[in-house]
Amino acid sequence: QVQVEESGGGLAQTGGSMRLSCKLSGRSWSAYGMAWFRQAPGKERELAAATDWDGSNSYYGDSVKGRFTISRGDARNTAYLQMDHLKPEDTAVYYCAAGRPFSPTQAVIPQGYDHWGQGTQITVSS
Repeated sequence: QVQVEESGGGLAQTGGSMRLSCKLSGRSWSAYGMAWFRQAPGKERELAAATDWDGSNSYYGDSVKGRFTISRGDARNTAYLQMDHLKPEDTAVYYCAAGRPFSPTQAVIPQGYDHWGQGTQITVSS
């Protein structure tokens, strides 16, 4: 069983920055891709960023490209989401996910991941 634990989040101002962290634990997390998805009220869950198991490939949602950066820690069981130039429309619950997506197409959709964190709220004030 894999556990997913997020940290970070809270209130930010427009134009500000924030960093989220995600850590995997358990017996079988090796070679897992990791991703951050977000869900705003009344909207579907959408990709913020994803990276494969060694960080060699990364994928971003169109609305965050150029502003958000995903990275993996050296131990490979952590992932970080650096969010810069925040906008009010970035307000959402952010979920860390882990899994073994079969392809880049799978890596950018929620169905590509088996393990999810509880989510952390980010609110960007205008």
